[in-house]
Amino acid sequence: MRHGFVTVAAATPRIKVGDVAYNVQEICGQIEECAGEGAKIIVFPELCLTGASCEDLFFQDALVKAAAEGLQQIALATRDTDVLAFVGLPLLIQGKLHNAAAAVHRGEVIGITVKSFAGKLGGYDESRWFEDGYAAPGFAELGGTRVPVSRKLIFACDEVKELTLAAVIGDDVKAAFAPDITAAACGATVICHLAADEALAGHFSQRAQDIIARTGRMHTGYIYANAGADESTTDQVFAGHNMIVENGNLMAASDSFESDIIYSEIDAALLAHEQRTQQIGHVPHHHAQAEPVSFSLSFEETVLTRQYPHMPFVPEDVEERRTRVQEVLSIQTYGLAKRLKHTGINKVILGLSGGLDSTLAILVCARTFDLLQIPRDQITAVTMPCFGTTGRTYRNACDLAAALGAELKEIPIADAVRQHFSDIGHDEEVHDAAYENSQARERTQILMDLANQIGALHVGTGDLSELALGWATYNGDHMSMYDVNGSVPKTLMRHIVRFIADEAGSIDSETGDPENEPLSEVLNDILDTPISPELLPPSGEEISQSTEDLVGPYELHDFFIYYMFRYGFSPSKIYRIAVETFDGVYAPSVVLKWIKNFYKRFFSQQFKRSCMADGPQVGTVDLSPRGSWLMPSDACSRLWLQELELL
Repeated sequence: MRHGFVTVAAATPRIKVGDVAYNVQEICGQIEECAGEGAKIIVFPELCLTGASCEDLFFQDALVKAAAEGLQQIALATRDTDVLAFVGLPLLIQGKLHNAAAAVHRGEVIGITVKSFAGKLGGYDESRWFEDGYAAPGFAELGGTRVPVSRKLIFACDEVKELTLAAVIGDDVKAAFAPDITAAACGATVICHLAADEALAGHFSQRAQDIIARTGRMHTGYIYANAGADESTTDQVFAGHNMIVENGNLMAASDSFESDIIYSEIDAALLAHEQRTQQIGHVPHHHAQAEPVSFSLSFEETVLTRQYPHMPFVPEDVEERRTRVQEVLSIQTYGLAKRLKHTGINKVILGLSGGLDSTLAILVCARTFDLLQIPRDQITAVTMPCFGTTGRTYRNACDLAAALGAELKEIPIADAVRQHFSDIGHDEEVHDAAYENSQARERTQILMDLANQIGALHVGTGDLSELALGWATYNGDHMSMYDVNGSVPKTLMRHIVRFIADEAGSIDSETGDPENEPLSEVLNDILDTPISPELLPPSGEEISQSTEDLVGPYELHDFFIYYMFRYGFSPSKIYRIAVETFDGVYAPSVVLKWIKNFYKRFFSQQFKRSCMADGPQVGTVDLSPRGSWLMPSDACSRLWLQELELL
């Protein structure tokens, strides 16, 4: 349960319609089985204690009385288990029969949720047997204990504050102010849906889609337990088909027509964060009032069965990845196009290093100029070789400009930087921050001044990963007139450039030749080039300065960035899931080293992000100080680093 992870189960027992004693044994057996598997929350189907298909047998006092007694037996069966179970039954409360979900925990019934609206049950209008939940009193006497009764109970865990549950029964979810929406508005992170939905051809996939969509909108977990094939088949067949869903993601599902148990863990902390930070829709005040019931669980380690993607910014599915790349390119292109139209400028200038960032920037410029029908020779690419420039990156910069039809200017800056060293009294043999940053600032000064000289917009190249780490020279490559890459993480950038390389290398159906073979070749070589700022002298023709050796692997940093900003995970939680995700790739000590470095750099470098250039936001994670990420430049990292020191 550390970090908000809780193992849950949806169970469909094998029942006999009307045989309460048999059903009690089956339910108790499944509770014991679920507890043995580490499940803390168990959801059973609607009216499973009697069978949902009893029809007019619900009028029989013998059945209703047996159900109430059976509930007490089930409650006692939980006395020595550490679970909260929701069981469906017909329950007589102060003379009125209700379709109810009883929450049983450690030997007691701790709350009764009643169905709000008499809807359809097995194809019939259930108002024939059951009262609306609006008519339910506030409590019931069960086994000599006063138990809260409501259509809007919230069950709150004492040990995991983010774990708050609400029960929903049957087709209540179809109402205008459905209980699951109301519960989410009241802070329930997990919806426990007790259902008796008949099997109809085509409804299985539709039901799954509906539940997945609902949890995505409400940012909830969802445990759906449906009546199974042991119900009566007089007019309907029931199929089980249980599901566990989290925030729009299907975590587990059973096969239809199988009376079975499914398990998964739900991340209650993630859901609580989503509900705090995302809009879940408005519910009128009189609907959004819930009654809390507390319960306690033993705090145990939850075994994770889920897998996190190595590159969360990059979709794993090929077609989805292609779509994502095209969307990002379109956002970048139309963002730059609007800025050019607004300023009345039809020229851009940018530094072209032969590295990945400036490559994507000039590709976006080329697409933008095509969109605006401006000749590409109005793009000025400037290569500014200095102490660390290698022949490979220099040639790639030149070849890339030529393949795109952009104008190329070459301005060596070594003499200018040496003059600057002389002016400030810096020894050229001392390869410190001043040595490196002087080169970056000289390049930015040239680009800004050339932009003024030719009436162009200076396009920046820095990416999201570099901004998070502060891996940019303040008032050097940190600054531009418009940064098209500022919201693009490094791991996604590689896939975008590879997509364009493949696109350029595709065969023209008319000529049989590659669309742009020179462009494809140079892009593929750039993709194979180590990432480097090239600010230190090379070793022969080899790059001597590897960014990932200095600040850490970008696939790790992008992983940290995603889960820190998208879901607000704590440092220890990010470390935990990173260790599991990158098992066999990076040792835990390596992950710990770089996550500490990430937090140190992130906090100390906020001042650079506080005045970063304009640029288009392309995804849900963005560090723009103009609304996407608001943070004081002087915030202290101690709290985050202390948590990592305890690992």
